Amino acid sequence: MQFRSVTVLGAGAWGTALANVAARAGHEVTLWGRDAAMMAQIARTRENPRLAGVALEALVTPQADLAKVAQADLLLAVVPAQATRDLAMRLKGVVSPGKPIVLCSKGIERGTGLFMSEALALALPENPAAVLSGPSFAADVSRGLPTAVTLAAQDEGLAQAIAAALSAPSFRLYHSTDVIGVEIGGAAKNVLAIACGIAAGRGLGASAVAALVARGFAELSRFGRACGARPDTLMGLSGLGDLVLTCGSTQSRNYSFGYAIGRGETPGPGKLAEGAFTAAVLVELAGAKGVDMPISQSVDAIVAGRISVDAAVEALLARPSKAEG
Repeated sequence: MQFRSVTVLGAGAWGTALANVAARAGHEVTLWGRDAAMMAQIARTRENPRLAGVALEALVTPQADLAKVAQADLLLAVVPAQATRDLAMRLKGVVSPGKPIVLCSKGIERGTGLFMSEALALALPENPAAVLSGPSFAADVSRGLPTAVTLAAQDEGLAQAIAAALSAPSFRLYHSTDVIGVEIGGAAKNVLAIACGIAAGRGLGASAVAALVARGFAELSRFGRACGARPDTLMGLSGLGDLVLTCGSTQSRNYSFGYAIGRGETPGPGKLAEGAFTAAVLVELAGAKGVDMPISQSVDAIVAGRISVDAAVEALLARPSKAEG
């Protein structure tokens, strides 16, 4: 499988960073965004205001016409999780059957409980899905700082080929066939990062945040196992690795979202926190499988306004003592 040309569908900070990565790997890259005026500005200035201070690589061409860009050898879908199905529907009749699509957003579709690969399969059943996930901030990746992530596809040969195609000197990809495991790690860690942000914003201390990371990972692992994910995937980059990154840095939108809530503030507009949309559906799926996820349940209740931060903390601390596991 040869991937000479790459289209990145989504001109946010992460999409722009991945466009630069693909260009550094030697590909001709098109960066697509639906706002024609913004894409024209990016083409003129060679900089995306959503990733200020980072110049586009020379091989990256901004474009706003979806029909002109969907024929690239490899497509990367880098739109918000809740917009993935809409993008897939727009690609119907435009993208060629058999062309792989790499899903780069982390979340679960509200209303259906589907992971991104499942939503894509319903909309574009003839296009194999791959998933890219792992500990990675757009600002770090765009500047060429060392980063390692996971690329998963059901077909191992496809996973290997895409991982090789997108690998750049400072961007290392490990390949996997555990698609659901990689997606669970990416979705659940966003919810848990909100919990850690709330604790930090409330001034509960580093010990409390560390406890949330550890017990949050136990929740993530229980849910993953119930869904058939492999333990090594959950312990890897897309699970534990991404959880550690996003649960302790203000670069994380989900952590920052939670931090604002913990301080009694309204989270600022303009930066999407995927975990705020994922919490309710994650809790619903866990309940259907009989998986106990008290931290995630607390985040859902806080975000929905059903309980205060202080009441949620009190409830978590009042849970019956049990063996760790």
